[in-house]
Amino acid sequence: MTPEKVPGRVVGQITRGTTNTNRLRRVDRWIARHPALRRATDPLVVDLGYGASGVTAFELEARLRRARADVEVLGLEIDPSRVARAQAQLAEIRAGRGQFAPDARVSFARGGFEVPVADGRRAAVIRAFNVLRQYDESDVADAWQRMSARLHPDGILVEGTCDELGRICTWVEVGADGAPRSLTVSLRLRDLDSPAVAAERLPKALIHRNVPGEPVHAFLAALELEWTRAVAASAFGPAQRWRAALTALDAAGWPVASAAGARSRWRLGEVTVPWRTVAPHA
Repeated sequence: MTPEKVPGRVVGQITRGTTNTNRLRRVDRWIARHPALRRATDPLVVDLGYGASGVTAFELEARLRRARADVEVLGLEIDPSRVARAQAQLAEIRAGRGQFAPDARVSFARGGFEVPVADGRRAAVIRAFNVLRQYDESDVADAWQRMSARLHPDGILVEGTCDELGRICTWVEVGADGAPRSLTVSLRLRDLDSPAVAAERLPKALIHRNVPGEPVHAFLAALELEWTRAVAASAFGPAQRWRAALTALDAAGWPVASAAGARSRWRLGEVTVPWRTVAPHA
C-alpha cells in the first residue's frame, strides 16, 4: 500500500471526499444493533474517511446514541482542510445552529489507517466506508490489519461501499484479528429491479471477483434467481418478495439465516452471509 505523501505519520490516500446526507443510514442502523456497540465498555466509534463534510459523523452519533447514550464518535480524515471544515461545522452545532444536538459527542482529527486515538483507547467500532475503492485488491488485507489493530478485542471494523444516495450498500464485518467474518448486502427494496445491482458496489475485496467460478458470483446469481422466482409475492409488496427470495435461498442451503436476528433484518432489505460463503478463491 502506498501512503499519501503528506506530513506526519498518516497512512493512506486522500479520497474523493464524496459526502451526502443520509448516505450511510443503512450501515448506521446495522451498527446500532450490533453487540460490539451495545456491550462495549468504552463505546468509541471511529468514522474513518468521512469525506469533504463532517455530516456522516454527526449522523452516526445521532443514530447510535439511541442505542448507547454515551457513544462517542471520532471522525478521521487525511486532508487537513477537511478536518478544519468539520471542526467549523462542529462549532456551529455547539452554538445551536444546525439539526444535530449541541451536546453531540463528536470530535474530528487528522488520521488514516493507523487510526490515531488519544490516551491509548481502542475503538469499539471503526466504520470505513467508500475508502478502499481507489486501492488495489492486494492492498485490502493490509488495510484491514492496520485498522483492526486499533480495535478493542471485542470490536469490529465495518468496511464497505455504497452508491451516492445510500440505496445500494455492501459491507464486510472484520474482527479485531483482521479476519473477515461476514458480508452484508443492504438494498432499498422500493423500485428494486434486481438485487444483482449490488455487484457494482461490492467491497474492494470482492468487486473484481464477481465472475463465474467465484463464490460471490454464485451467491449473487442465486439471490437474483430466487428474486425472479418470487415475483408473485410482489403483489404483497417488495419486502414480502425479498423475504420469499431469502426463504428460498435458506431452503436451498445458503446460510442467509445463520446470523443472530438475521430474519428480522430481511424486512429492511438486508441479507448477511458468513465470509466463507463468498470468500475469494486464492
